[in-house]
Amino acid sequence: MGSAVERTDEHVREYLTYRGFTSTLKHLDSDIKADKEKGFRVDKIIEQLVQLVQSFDLSGLKEYWLYLDRRLFCRLEDVYRSTVNKLRTSLYRYYVINTIQKGNLEKTQEFFQKQVSELQGQPEWRDWFVLPFIPNPEQNSAFAPYFSRQWADTFLVSLHNFLSVLFQCMPQPVLLSFDAEVQKMTTLTEENEQLLQLLFALQTESRDPREGDTLVQHKLPLYVQNMDRLGDTELDLVSSQRSVSAVTTPSRNFFSTFLPQAKRAPGKPAQAISGSSPSQAAVGRRDASVNQAAKAKEATQAKEVKGASSQAASSESAYSQSQMFTSNNPRHKRIQEHEKERKELFSKPPSQLQDRRGEVGDVETPAETSSEPPEPSSSRSCAPGAEGGGLSVEQPFIKLSQEEYGEHHSSIMHCRVDCSGRRVASLDVDGVIKVWSFNPIMQTKATIMSKSPLLSLEWATKPDRLLLLGSGVGTVRLYDTDAKKNLYEMNIDETHPRILSLACSPSGTSFVCSAAALGRSGHVESAPRLPFPVSGQLLLWDTKTVKQQLQFCLEPEPVAINCTAFNHNGNLLVTGAADGVIRLFDMQRYESAMSWRAHDGEVYSVEFSYDENTVFSIGEDGKFIQWNIHRCGVKQSEQILPQDATGPFVLSGYSGYKQVQVPRGRLFAFDSEGQHVLTCSSSGGLIYRLSGGDPALDRVLSLGGHKAPVVTVDWCSAVDCGTCLTASMDGKIKLSTLLAQKS
Repeated sequence: MGSAVERTDEHVREYLTYRGFTSTLKHLDSDIKADKEKGFRVDKIIEQLVQLVQSFDLSGLKEYWLYLDRRLFCRLEDVYRSTVNKLRTSLYRYYVINTIQKGNLEKTQEFFQKQVSELQGQPEWRDWFVLPFIPNPEQNSAFAPYFSRQWADTFLVSLHNFLSVLFQCMPQPVLLSFDAEVQKMTTLTEENEQLLQLLFALQTESRDPREGDTLVQHKLPLYVQNMDRLGDTELDLVSSQRSVSAVTTPSRNFFSTFLPQAKRAPGKPAQAISGSSPSQAAVGRRDASVNQAAKAKEATQAKEVKGASSQAASSESAYSQSQMFTSNNPRHKRIQEHEKERKELFSKPPSQLQDRRGEVGDVETPAETSSEPPEPSSSRSCAPGAEGGGLSVEQPFIKLSQEEYGEHHSSIMHCRVDCSGRRVASLDVDGVIKVWSFNPIMQTKATIMSKSPLLSLEWATKPDRLLLLGSGVGTVRLYDTDAKKNLYEMNIDETHPRILSLACSPSGTSFVCSAAALGRSGHVESAPRLPFPVSGQLLLWDTKTVKQQLQFCLEPEPVAINCTAFNHNGNLLVTGAADGVIRLFDMQRYESAMSWRAHDGEVYSVEFSYDENTVFSIGEDGKFIQWNIHRCGVKQSEQILPQDATGPFVLSGYSGYKQVQVPRGRLFAFDSEGQHVLTCSSSGGLIYRLSGGDPALDRVLSLGGHKAPVVTVDWCSAVDCGTCLTASMDGKIKLSTLLAQKS
């Protein structure tokens, strides 16, 4: 807000100069110089307060705080009055401690003499009146913490965060939205230009039909594009058309009634190895398609240079069609540049491609592309035109851009995209929730502050504008992000007040709520691991009636559920618990179908696979495991991940300071095809390919961009461009835009 105010002041100065209002301009400059709000610059306000403390100006300090109270704090709700009083008390203590540290005992006594009438009735100041008479107060157990650098830094950061949030929540005049309106107009102008280019390309295509187009167009499956309009029957029909060389056999277990036809356990393919998993069968199908593509490319190489030119024209036409889906994205220019480079590479004659291969040994020509893809390397170039000028056909994604959302001032706990991909909700450890969008521009839609600690959040499915917020005092709030207000608050359970996880059913208005007792602090550094898991409950609530529907039976004993996830139609629910057990529930009968011990320690995150025949999980033991839900407790694959991908997450600072955070949000997320997975790391997100073999994960791309450990991730897929969200302990959220490549 401070930067917007500064730019607006400059615009007003320019306007007054243009109109010749010199006297008004002089008054404006004098008022700005005497502005006690410092142009809503929080750093300047903190600097002014510290300067008054360092100069021992008690009267100036009281006067400045009184001005802030009249101008800003008095407009807050009554629930925030206690926070303001605590900050004022800490400010006065900061002043007193500074007088003692500087050896100015006269100012210390002067403070208590002038403030005795105001402070003597306050219990938090009762023991402080003896401070001037203690020989070495920094060694006294009651006052020693206030003489530490850590306490002073914590107070200043807390005051900074409070003022920052306060300024963000203040109603702004229309004039301050000038920059946002300019960006909006720029975006609309670019979109209009892009649509004109698309119209011209479509008209050119209608006059010059393509022949022999060998370039694979990047499109999402139809059932993903029309997910909101398709029912389960249509979804089954479209999904069944996607299976290649697979014979579907009727399953003998009850899970076949929940899964769509294409997602049931496939039979043995003609060339598949006996006992292979569904993901291995998918790899086999991809190898077959690579062989067919290689043969087609060999036949294409026999043509003349004219054939290569026609291929370039078809590439340009395919790119024009892809613009139909990305025209609403302001980052389409970057996409256009990458696609232009790809078009130039495809348009090279065979002779030039051979020459380039002579220069760079690891780049293969289309005619010599092997049906066996090489192992991906982390050092391989991830974009055309990188070092060596080669095009890596095995790199599945191109990193187009990376943007930062920096409105949080403390470590992130949750960061989730809604069902439509239009909004993002992020929650930090201070209980501040930001609802924001990144398309067409990054903009904060709402800020939610809670006086009670928040532990979980989840987007509702119907309607998707509603947000569920789970607290640490046994309540769940339903918040309307469009109206920016709380609809109602549900009291879950007083004996199990910690709401650890929320999951909304895709097929209705109900949601699953995991509530746990207070037997464990939830912070690794503050309490050792207990030998027995904390007690918990798993409840089903309805958002329309605002009533509890039922309580699930947790066997062998009630335990805290850390994570929950539904399948695509809400007929199955998978949970991961603090006792290391994964439980699968039948949501038609509301009973447990099966359970098995999955990890040595707590289960932190669980998700269904793309075909919903398996479940993936990450646990406290650092393992990433794929489980077959048709055979209880049978592993499909297992891989050990580093601690920075599984937690607990550690952020170290100066003077031995160390912050430890237990995983709360999603630790991994899949792309739209279920072939790649995004995980956490110490410097950004990591993308792996699910190989179905040994090793289970092949690293293909590092997103990077973070200076603190990433604690939760999410993957929003939209046509060709997918947006990966990675949130870290320093409050920064990175949005990495990826372009999927088809080999």
